[in-house]
Amino acid sequence: MRGTIAGIGMTPLTRSSGKTELELAVEASRLACADAGLDPREIDAVLSYHLNDSAPVVHVARALRIDRLGWHNDISGGGTQAASILGDAAMLIETGLARNVLVYRALNGRSGKRMNTVSTGPQERFTIPYGMAGPIPMFAMAATRYLYDTGLTPEHLHAVVAQSRENAASNERALRRDPLPLDEYLEKPFVCSPLRTVDCCQETDGACALVVSASLPGPRIRAVVRGGGPGCSTMDRSPDVTAIFSSHVAPMLWTVSRMQPTDVRVALLYDAYSWLVPRQLEDFGLVPRAELGDHLLARGHARVNPHGGLLSEGYVHGLNNVAQAVREVRAGAEVALVTGFGGSYGSAALLTA
Repeated sequence: MRGTIAGIGMTPLTRSSGKTELELAVEASRLACADAGLDPREIDAVLSYHLNDSAPVVHVARALRIDRLGWHNDISGGGTQAASILGDAAMLIETGLARNVLVYRALNGRSGKRMNTVSTGPQERFTIPYGMAGPIPMFAMAATRYLYDTGLTPEHLHAVVAQSRENAASNERALRRDPLPLDEYLEKPFVCSPLRTVDCCQETDGACALVVSASLPGPRIRAVVRGGGPGCSTMDRSPDVTAIFSSHVAPMLWTVSRMQPTDVRVALLYDAYSWLVPRQLEDFGLVPRAELGDHLLARGHARVNPHGGLLSEGYVHGLNNVAQAVREVRAGAEVALVTGFGGSYGSAALLTA
């Protein structure tokens, strides 16, 4: 697969940006172009993903003074797109339809449209009468079953959250940087059992942008996969409500990349909820199920989301995790795994030096 990530840019992450989504998108895009050494007018394709909460790509292109815009697309979707939008960009490069592709995600996720109000789909008419309104109750039910099946406990979820805080401590962009001892974790209120407030990713305002290029230096997009099946997004038809996207796409990723789990040096896992970290470690073959508990308590996952992830850095619908994957490869990690979660549907990518 052709294409390198030649530039990254992020705005500050806040709880009240005081800016429009367009202003945020343009700021991050200019930073990404500068990082790549490009004039924004050298961009010939623009891609973004959103849930009706962002600035349209044509508006961003106009603000960047891209006079002759080629391929452009506003993709409907949330976390599932975080990794797979790299595949869309790489395909434009591969087919010769673009040489420099701008990818961005901008949202006022705290002061504007908040994710906890987003509908999970038409099945809500069946689930709302049982108290499952919005994504958190649905994924909390899947978490309950997963903890039962694996024997994981609140202490293991704490290990995920506490490690993300430790990783974020040196990250000036991160909004949650304070240590989280076990006793403080256990005192946090539940949003929906077994998920406490700190088990859920943040709601933040901000933007992140990438430049995918045909010729500029940067981490290479080695492989991208997207897919899914019955699972925690379709509980009424699922044989396993814990089966998130990674159970479906992980085998595809290793097949198309011709790589294996032991090649991964750093993992940027979509941590919308703490329990998704062990589930993805298991599904991608990084840690066997039988060893998950000991692995977490020993903090064997210290190289997962070294910036703090969505739990501690902030929430730009996963694109900030992709930006961190680029930083890690630039710093010497030869292979980075990055994922995009949307319940039982999602995506994954491998970046290489």
